[in-house]
Amino acid sequence: MAKPIPRIGSRRNGRIGSRKNGRRIPKGVIHVQASFNNTIVTVTDVRGRVVSWSSAGTCGFRGTRRGTPFAAQTAAGNAIRTVVDQGMQRAEVMIKGPGLGRDAALRAIRRSGILLSFVRDVTPMPHNGCRPPKKRRV
Repeated sequence: MAKPIPRIGSRRNGRIGSRKNGRRIPKGVIHVQASFNNTIVTVTDVRGRVVSWSSAGTCGFRGTRRGTPFAAQTAAGNAIRTVVDQGMQRAEVMIKGPGLGRDAALRAIRRSGILLSFVRDVTPMPHNGCRPPKKRRV
């Protein structure tokens, strides 16, 4: 009778599926991208590596409700909850886009207890960039 081969990474010793212990992140950058259809909140460390993210779509909002302020507030809360557990105390906020979720996401960030060093609007503005297409002939 052959002996059973012992599995090295068995589930009993708890190694499979357990993630590496999260890094302690004292300071970070919160990027809010608010379009008319959705709001995406991404939390990075100061070097730009993504730590956590959430969007109104991943929070369960579908269709036109994704662009609402409440959906943006929920997305910001979900993204920030994980980084507060990792020890983030200070953050910078970069807001991009014209959507309705700008103010609601910022309000949710302020309510989370993270100290904001600055809030910057990084919406891209064309300096008379691309040439517009020719007028349509009828």
